[in-house]
Amino acid sequence: QVNVVESGGGLVQTGGSLRLSCAASGPTFSTTTMGWFRQPPGKEREFVATISWRAGSTYYSDSTYYSDSVKGRFTISRDNAKNTVYLQMSSLKPEDTAVYYCALTVGYYSGNYYPSVPYEYHHWGQGTQVTVSS
Repeated sequence: QVNVVESGGGLVQTGGSLRLSCAASGPTFSTTTMGWFRQPPGKEREFVATISWRAGSTYYSDSTYYSDSVKGRFTISRDNAKNTVYLQMSSLKPEDTAVYYCALTVGYYSGNYYPSVPYEYHHWGQGTQVTVSS
């Protein structure tokens, strides 16, 4: 059974920073594609970032992909020893206010394609609220 649990949400002022954590179970966490999504009030769930184990020219490594709205401000990373993926959020804006979800996909992706729609992810956390005050 796969479990995904987020933590680290809260209230922060505009321009501030926050780090979300996501603990996931599973024997192959280090090679599993993980993603962060968010759902602003009254809106649909949207993609934020994903991290995926990919083949490079000579070796495998983690590769990341971001939505345009967070690129340059948010960083996704993972600690395989802790089975945890992080979302470091900086320069936060009021429009970043949302419930943030961590998700895991059992799909395999390669090349330049990164899963960025909710139906591509199979296991979800319960969500954590992030509120950015103006």
